[in-house]
Amino acid sequence: MTEIELKPACVFQQFARINQIPRPSKREEKMIDFLKSFGESHQLDTVVDETGNVIIRKPATPGMEDRATIILQSHMDMVCEKLVDVDFDFDKDAIQTYVDGEWLRAKGTTLGADDGIGCAIELAILDSNDLVHGPLECVFTRDEETGLTGAEGMKPGFMTGDMLINLDSEDEGQIFVSCAGGRNTTATFHFDKEQAPAGLFFLRASLKGLIGGHSGDDINKKRANALKVMARFLYKVQEKYGLRLASFNAGKLHNAIPRDGVAVFGVPSNVKEEVKADWNIFASEVEEEFHVTEKTMYFAMESAEAEPVLPLEVSTRLIQALQAVDNGVFAMCQDEEISWLVETSNNVASVETREHEVVVVASQRSNVMSALDNQAATIKAVFQLAGAEVVQGDGYPAWRMNPNSKLTALAVESYKKLFGKDPKVLGIHAGLECGLFSEKYPNLDMVSFGPTLRGVHSPDERLHIPTVQMVWDHLMDMLKNVPAKV
Repeated sequence: MTEIELKPACVFQQFARINQIPRPSKREEKMIDFLKSFGESHQLDTVVDETGNVIIRKPATPGMEDRATIILQSHMDMVCEKLVDVDFDFDKDAIQTYVDGEWLRAKGTTLGADDGIGCAIELAILDSNDLVHGPLECVFTRDEETGLTGAEGMKPGFMTGDMLINLDSEDEGQIFVSCAGGRNTTATFHFDKEQAPAGLFFLRASLKGLIGGHSGDDINKKRANALKVMARFLYKVQEKYGLRLASFNAGKLHNAIPRDGVAVFGVPSNVKEEVKADWNIFASEVEEEFHVTEKTMYFAMESAEAEPVLPLEVSTRLIQALQAVDNGVFAMCQDEEISWLVETSNNVASVETREHEVVVVASQRSNVMSALDNQAATIKAVFQLAGAEVVQGDGYPAWRMNPNSKLTALAVESYKKLFGKDPKVLGIHAGLECGLFSEKYPNLDMVSFGPTLRGVHSPDERLHIPTVQMVWDHLMDMLKNVPAKV
C-alpha cells in the first residue's frame, strides 16, 4: 500500500518540529522559549504573559486591514502517557511518529496531536507569506490538560481580537459552540502503616490493556475503568474473607480513564486458593461485561512478599468508598436537540499509595453548573463519610452557546461551500478553554473545530491525516471571508 502523503506539508513540518520539544503540562518552558523565538525571528509582535501564555500577532495582508481581528488559539502542553514497557522520558525525549494507513501515530506514547496539531496550524499560518487574512492573533496557552491554568491565569486585555477559533476539537466536520464545565476532587486517606499480622498470604493482582481514553469525550462509550474494576474485586474479597491492603495504584491523570491498575494485599492463608479462584471467575465476568469495547483486557495474579499494611479501618473505608463512588455518566442533556450529549459525569481517575497516605483523584463534568455543583458534592460526601480529607478545586465554567454567533454562521457557510454538506454544530462534554475565555471576554464570538483524533490521552492516540487538509482548507476560506470590523 502506498504511504499517504502528509498534507498540508507546511502543517506537518511544524508538527514535526513541535514533537522534538518536551512539553508536559506545567513544564512547558522549552515550548514557551521556542514560540517566543519563532515569533521574534519572524519579526512579529510576540508577548509572553506572567502565566506563560504566548501571543504572536500577524498584520493583515494587503487589502484586508479593515477585517475583524481573528484569534487562533491552541494549547501547547500535552498529556504524557506511555505503554508500561516503553522506556521514554517526556522531559527529554522527542515523540517518535509513524504513518499507519491514513493515521499518524507515536511509538508507544501519546502522539501530542492534542493539541500540537492546533499549534502546528497556527505556526504554519505565521510562517506563510502567501495566505490571505485579516489581522491575526495566534495564542498558545499553557497547562490546559491539568487544570486550564494558562487560560485561567490570562488577564483581560491580553487578547484583543473580536472572534476566536479554538483549534482543540477532535472530530472533523463538527463545529463546537459550547462545552462542559469541570471540577476535580482529591481525597486523601492518612495513616501510619503497620506490620502485617501473622498468618496472611500476600497476592499481587493487576489489570492492564484497557483502552482508557478522554474522561470527557469517551466517558459514555462503555469503557472499563481499571481503578473501579480493581476496587470491585477488593470489595468482594474484603466482604467475603477479609483482607489487609498494602498498596493500590491505578490511573495517572485526572482527565484520562484509567487503563491499568495493581493492588497488593494479604488474605488469610487458608483461603488463598479460594481468592485465586474468585479472581479467575471475576476476570471472566468482567471480560464478558465489556466484551464489545475491551478486547485486550489482561488480568494477572501472583504471590507477593509480605509487607507493611494500611490500618484495617483505613483500608476498609477506602475500599468501601471506591466501591461506592459514582463513575461514568450521571445524566444526559434534557434538551431534545442535544439529548444525545452527556450532561453530567464523573471519572474516578487515579489512586496512589504513598508512604503515609492514599490519594484518590476524581474529575466531575457538566454543562449545567448547578448539576456540576451537585455531582461534586456527591463525590465529596462519599469520601467524607469514609474519613478522608477532601479538597476540591474551583474548576472551570461551562461555555454557553451564543445563538446569534456571526462566527458560527461563517464557519457553517464556509464548510458547506467547500465540502457540499452541512457540518454538525454541537456542544461537547469535554472542557475547553473557551469556558474561561467567555468569563474574561464576555463579548468574544467563539467556535471550536479541528481534525479527527482518536485515542487521545492514551498511547493509542492517532491523527487522521486527510482531515488535517480539510481543516486547513476550511480555516483558510474562513480567514479570507471574515467580515469587516464593526
